[in-house]
Amino acid sequence: MNYTHCYCGRLFSSAELQTIRQIIAVDPLSSRAQISRRVCQALVWYKPDGGFKDMSCRVVLLRMQKDGLITLPPPKRPYQSMLPKITFSADTDPQEAVTTPVHNLPDLQLHPVNQRQQQLLWREFIHRYHYLGYTSLPGAQMRYLVTSENRLLALLSFSAAAWKTVPRDNFIGWKAEQRQHNLHLIVNNSRFLILPWITSKNLAAKVLALAARRLADDWSRRYGYRPVLLETFVESQRFFGNLL
Repeated sequence: MNYTHCYCGRLFSSAELQTIRQIIAVDPLSSRAQISRRVCQALVWYKPDGGFKDMSCRVVLLRMQKDGLITLPPPKRPYQSMLPKITFSADTDPQEAVTTPVHNLPDLQLHPVNQRQQQLLWREFIHRYHYLGYTSLPGAQMRYLVTSENRLLALLSFSAAAWKTVPRDNFIGWKAEQRQHNLHLIVNNSRFLILPWITSKNLAAKVLALAARRLADDWSRRYGYRPVLLETFVESQRFFGNLL
């Protein structure tokens, strides 16, 4: 097949571009969301759990339009930011310090964020105390609250892996086509926040170990497949650790 363009890591042939143009032309009154779903179906573009890769498709269509390859119908509604407005409440105010070493912390647990109230609390803590703030996570994702005897110590999240990174790709040794087909099996630790008043020695290492042991099972229950590799990025000028 003659591939002519690449968007979001997916190659598109001239025939597929023509298919997209035809889908738009058949019903020019369709919404962009409807067009995206029809394109996913026509191009057999699915997520590992069987759902349409709808969000990636919407990004691709917008980029194709920007490049002059297609013309989408105007949006049905004016653009609104996907990021919620986050205000800080007393629920996330600083609390009493915890200095207990991790091996003495009782009942250390990770709790998947599932309920609406947990989601709002996770966003608020991350936006208030993480140096990157809160942004929408791409694709499949898991978020966790970390507690000791119901006291919140830390928050973290895992989401879609970086499309390309030389050290990781060299470590795996895969080719571009293999990366395209198997990238979903890698999960990125996109946020990790130990609350500023928590100074428990070795807590970060313990939390990451707990997450690594349970993440594959939680991911499988939510998305129907098991990741095989975790990746993370560290700003070495901001964070450091001791090598043993």
